[in-house]
Amino acid sequence: MNSVGISNGLEELLAGQNVHIQLSVPQLVEKVLKRGEGILTSTGAVRAETGKYTGRSPKDKYTVEEPSTKDKIDWGSVNQPISEEKFNNLYNQVIDHLKAKEEIFVFKGYAGADKKHRMPIQVINEYAWHNLFAHQLFIRPGEEELAGHQAEFTIISAPDFKADPAIHGTKSETFIMVSFERRTILIGGTEYAGEMKKSIFSVMNYMLPEAGILSMHCSANVGKEGDVALFFGLSGTGKTTLSADTNRKLIGDDEHGWSSSGIFNIEGGCYAKCINLTREKEPQIFDAIRFGSVLENVMVDSDTRMADYEDSILTENTRAAYPIQAIDNIITPSLAGHPNTIIFLTADAFGVLPPISRLTKEQALYHFLSGYTSKLAGTERGITSPQATFSTCFGSPFLPLPAQRYAEMLGQKIDEHNAKVFLVNTGWTGGEYGTGSRMKLAYTRAMVQAALEGELNNVETITDDIFGLEVPAHVPGVPDQVLQPSKTWSNPDAYRAKAMELAEKFRRNFNKFSGLSSEIQEYGGPRI
Repeated sequence: MNSVGISNGLEELLAGQNVHIQLSVPQLVEKVLKRGEGILTSTGAVRAETGKYTGRSPKDKYTVEEPSTKDKIDWGSVNQPISEEKFNNLYNQVIDHLKAKEEIFVFKGYAGADKKHRMPIQVINEYAWHNLFAHQLFIRPGEEELAGHQAEFTIISAPDFKADPAIHGTKSETFIMVSFERRTILIGGTEYAGEMKKSIFSVMNYMLPEAGILSMHCSANVGKEGDVALFFGLSGTGKTTLSADTNRKLIGDDEHGWSSSGIFNIEGGCYAKCINLTREKEPQIFDAIRFGSVLENVMVDSDTRMADYEDSILTENTRAAYPIQAIDNIITPSLAGHPNTIIFLTADAFGVLPPISRLTKEQALYHFLSGYTSKLAGTERGITSPQATFSTCFGSPFLPLPAQRYAEMLGQKIDEHNAKVFLVNTGWTGGEYGTGSRMKLAYTRAMVQAALEGELNNVETITDDIFGLEVPAHVPGVPDQVLQPSKTWSNPDAYRAKAMELAEKFRRNFNKFSGLSSEIQEYGGPRI
């Protein structure tokens, strides 16, 4: 079937008597409770479970191989190809599946806070709580905007539809498929709501660079003087914690675009991890979980309906989804000028990277492409000791284009706006995981504050002889010894051996990149 047939199928679906379009938050909450999809917690948040899939399914993610995008996509394990024929077949079956439902729910909104670059989207769900999730995570239109809303991309999410690998060409019952020509994302076989959020991000990671805008997996905030900071980092590095600064206003916590005008948030909400959440540690997130928010897989007391954020019986990946307006200290709309400071966060469990270092442009692009952090023992089955993990551009699962494309754009932005780049290690000091200790948050905050205020731009530095990093000799509020990892280890030989081990991992990982400038290859990485 051609794309015209697909369009008509969608129109027939949306014209059905079972369709609820743009329900309000209270209406959606009522639907969730009436349909038995979730319960209400003591703070008024909706709590739902996602079944056996408590996280993303990257091995079940596909991109349709189409003439207009075939030569642009970075095909491989992240961007797995699937034929147009298989997509169309599955699409039509999912449409028929939704037509037979008593109710389906449609949200219309936007991706991109900058009106010059935003993308109108619509989200079609068979679950009311998924539609509530979309309402909170994407940008909500005003009445006038809604009247003129024409979706440029559509998510169709049908968790109850299970794929048959023998018929549909999938690897399992789950599928997340993106067709750029049909402007459609097809999701089925999983109840994990985060697939919707990240699918739109993947789409924006294709659309924005094609329009000359750098898309980034990072948080962002702005200071009182209008100075903008970006925080890149993988899970567990402190990205959300460090960007939530009471002295700075939050632009967004996860996804941003960098245009010729500056930074803008791609989303209208936050999707925060909440395992072991407390008001003392994360007051902004804790207090944002109220009526209209969505809790995923959080255990709740059956009598008091109070959330138990320490209970991980279902998953460590418990989540809270809420609109960014639930946080007091934000900038509205979610956009600002060009970044003055860029922070790369890593949680080095080997305990050998400096707690803060100033990067040259070549080092910045090297570490951006590397996207290093550590997985710790116990986080996944089979991991018994810290393991280095590298996620290209700090977001490889969501990058449709070759990584070098994003790195080249970042390099141009750094040059154009003279942004200062720092690598901050929030991991271990005084030894590796199990021997040393986690870097004190107070020290990390002091180092980040000094970087944001420009105090480290021209200070004396000491060059790390293994990693080639320029480490400040002094940072206000931080003992000098802490700044030099080799001085925090009791055994210098053990330190050097572990540092050389990590440096070699960097080198081997970077071998996969080709076509980079000789300066990045020669001066960006470790000196081994």
